[in-house]
Amino acid sequence: MRYSLRQLEVFLATAHYENVTRAATALNMSQSAASGSLKELEGQFGVQLFDRIGKRLQLSELGQQIRPDAEKLLEQATAFEHALADQGIIGRLQIGATLTIGNYIAVNMIADYRQQNPQADIVLSVANTETIAEQVAGFELDMGLIEGEFHHRDLDSIHWRPDELVVFADPHHPLAQSDALTDEDLLALPWIVRESGSGTRQTFDRAMHGILSDLHIAMELQHTEAIKRAVEAGLGVGCLSRICLEEAFRRGSLVPLAVPERDFRREWYLITHREKFHSAALRQWLALCLERWSA
Repeated sequence: MRYSLRQLEVFLATAHYENVTRAATALNMSQSAASGSLKELEGQFGVQLFDRIGKRLQLSELGQQIRPDAEKLLEQATAFEHALADQGIIGRLQIGATLTIGNYIAVNMIADYRQQNPQADIVLSVANTETIAEQVAGFELDMGLIEGEFHHRDLDSIHWRPDELVVFADPHHPLAQSDALTDEDLLALPWIVRESGSGTRQTFDRAMHGILSDLHIAMELQHTEAIKRAVEAGLGVGCLSRICLEEAFRRGSLVPLAVPERDFRREWYLITHREKFHSAALRQWLALCLERWSA
C-alpha cells in the first residue's frame, strides 16, 4: 500500500483547518512531521492536493474529490480497530443540533444513548440550521438534527418528527386575552424573532407569506432564551417552537396567542453526508432518533 492511515489523518486535518500547523497540533504531531507526511503523500502519487495561498491551504479540485473517500477509509479503519479490540460501538460521535433541538431535546437523547453505551464519547455542537448543514457537508459533524428543510446536493435528509411554532406574549399584553389574532393585529405588533439562517426563522417567514414585508421586526436574536426574556420584558411578541415555551406557559410568565389564519407547522430532519461511512455508533444513534425520539 502506497499510503498510510497517518497520511490520511494529516490530509483530512489539513483540509479541515486549512493550515498544517493547526492540523499538526490537533494530531499531536510536530509541524515538520505533518508537513513531511503531506508532501510524501503528494509525492508518492505525483499530485497536488492543496492550493497554497499564503499560509492558507485550500483543497485542490483533486483534493475535494478524494476527501469523502478518505473520510470513509479512516472511519472504517477506526471501526475495524474497535472491533479488534472488542470495543463494540465505542467511539467518538460528533452530533450537530439546531438551537431548539440542542437546548431542549439533544441532551436527554445523549443521556439515553449513554445508558446503553456508558463509554460512548459524544460531542454536541449547537448552532443554527445553516451552520449545522455546512458542518455536516464539510465532514466536521457525523450527523445534524435540524429544524425545517435544508437542500444540499451532498446531504441526505431523513424526516424525523413534527413540530410547530407558537406566537406568544407576556401575560399583560393588550392582546393576551384575545380569542384570535387577525392579519391586521399581526401587522400592528413589534416582533422579536430568530435570525436569518435559522430553521425557526424559515418557518416564521413562510407562515407570514403575503404580509411578511410589512411586519415590524423590532429585534433579531440568536438565542431562544434571549427572545423569551425580551418578550417577558414587554418589548414585543415572539414566535418559537412550542417545545421551548411549555415551561414558561406553565409558569404563566408567557402566554400563547392564537393565530388560526396562519400555519406554523413544520418538520424536523436528520441530515448526513451522502458519502459518510455509517459506523456502528452512528447507526445506533440514528436508530435511537427514529425509534425512541421520533414522536
